[in-house]
Amino acid sequence: MSQSLKRQVLSAFKKLHRTRQYVFQGDDRALLAGRHKINESFQQNRNETNEEEIQKMINLAVEVDNELRTNVIQAKKRDDNVFELRITPETTRLDNVMFDPDAVVEAPRRRRKDSSTGCCGGAAMAALEAEIESRKK
Repeated sequence: MSQSLKRQVLSAFKKLHRTRQYVFQGDDRALLAGRHKINESFQQNRNETNEEEIQKMINLAVEVDNELRTNVIQAKKRDDNVFELRITPETTRLDNVMFDPDAVVEAPRRRRKDSSTGCCGGAAMAALEAEIESRKK
């Protein structure tokens, strides 16, 4: 394995641990579980020599890091049964549309079943039947 690849692996490992500490700050149970999972995953693949596979795993680590930073929100229950959320600047936020109780929701339209074509327009079944006929000859 090249030195560059080793640096990338070590960098991904360290970054995941920094992200774990940032995202699960104050939650000892989640911090410990995350630490074990990261260490276990890297330990399992310690002897991998295929550079292409190693690069795929580095890319996965980068994607996991991004997912943790942008989609995990901590919630802490206060004494008054209200949850306090810890939302970071990196947290993905979507437009919130208020529910309209007066909205009219139409029932889904049902398709008419065409028995002559079957489920996939009949092409798959026709191909299968043609293959069976050709093998009989």
